[in-house]
Amino acid sequence: AGLFEMANGGTLLLDEVGDLSMAAQTRLLRVLQEGEFTRTGGRVPIRANARIIASTHHDLRSLIHEGTFREDLFYRLNVVPVRLPPLRERREDIPLLLYYFLKQSAERYNKNITGISPPVQQALMSYSWPGNVRQLKNVIENMVVLSPEGEIGGEVLPREIRPTNMDANVGMNNLAGVSLEQIEKEAIRKT
Repeated sequence: AGLFEMANGGTLLLDEVGDLSMAAQTRLLRVLQEGEFTRTGGRVPIRANARIIASTHHDLRSLIHEGTFREDLFYRLNVVPVRLPPLRERREDIPLLLYYFLKQSAERYNKNITGISPPVQQALMSYSWPGNVRQLKNVIENMVVLSPEGEIGGEVLPREIRPTNMDANVGMNNLAGVSLEQIEKEAIRKT
């Protein structure tokens, strides 16, 4: 059974619909218009009744003008549009997401992480997050993996997120759980 067949009577999420090839767009449009499909190699049409949620980071109207997205498919999918602004436009969500991903990663890696230091929180709040929520999740997971137990400090904050004034303080103030090799690397980098 394919995804439409498995989603029958439920919901099917089509992630990154803006990246579909023209051939896939044509097949998707046919299923949405006719409410049925035929399995690959099959001969009997199968009814499909699923709620479709389509997501994309592309501006589909621009893709239509470029000729890479079908206008008729756009109008089939664009029944109830919901625009979710990028993370940099909704910074008030960052603290909730930080602690959600922190808890999730700490449990996954069985680490006793008690929180994130205020300077690191400020750096995370100030960053522009070009990779959106996925990037934030990966950064938090990375920091949990690299952190000793306790509070996450600036020594594990990825360099691209660190404010320049934090660089001078990272690595030499909180040495708990930091290897001699890491201290040497930081000292060499600062020199």
